[in-house]
Amino acid sequence: MGDATIKVLLVDDHQVVRRGLRTFLEIQPDIEVVGEASDGAEGVARAEELRPDVVLMDVKMPGTDGIEALRLLKERGSEAKVLVVTSFTEHRTVVPALRAGAAGYVYKDVDPEALAGAIRSVHAGHVLLQPELAEALLAEESAGRSPQGRGGTLTEREQEVLGHIADGRSNREIARALTLSEKTVKTHVSNILMKLDLQDRTQAALWAVRNGMTR
Repeated sequence: MGDATIKVLLVDDHQVVRRGLRTFLEIQPDIEVVGEASDGAEGVARAEELRPDVVLMDVKMPGTDGIEALRLLKERGSEAKVLVVTSFTEHRTVVPALRAGAAGYVYKDVDPEALAGAIRSVHAGHVLLQPELAEALLAEESAGRSPQGRGGTLTEREQEVLGHIADGRSNREIARALTLSEKTVKTHVSNILMKLDLQDRTQAALWAVRNGMTR
């Protein structure tokens, strides 16, 4: 496997699901399944041991569920992107998962090629957020935080960067679009999160949608 290989950890309490995911993902030339875990606690431990690029995380698991595992990964400084895997009937559980740091989500009946694409997308820094969940997240935002006032503190360039974040673009893509270095884009993103009191790109994207700052 080359340096471009995306290392993936599978976390699901159903062995048959893990086996199916592994079987498909292992035929992808740029994806390597480096490990499996049957619950959230084991997933956190395996992530610390294996340092995957992307974690496919089930939400509902016995013991430590996916949402708690996400919080633990964040607390321990994991740099892995977490892609939540859920069923359509469980889609409301994705809201707290995204708040806990997930980079996006896919449904369990996702087309295999779409799953591989989702893994590549979150690995590249994109936020995977479908419209119905964006609406659910926005509905939960507190109306009392005066978001428009905070937006006024952003520079024109930061507003441009925020618009690209809302479009799901990675730092590299933003840098290319705005003719900036990737390091400069990272600085702008950090400033945006600090000024708006947000934790991550997902919240920044939601904030931009809510306040009409999409491009």
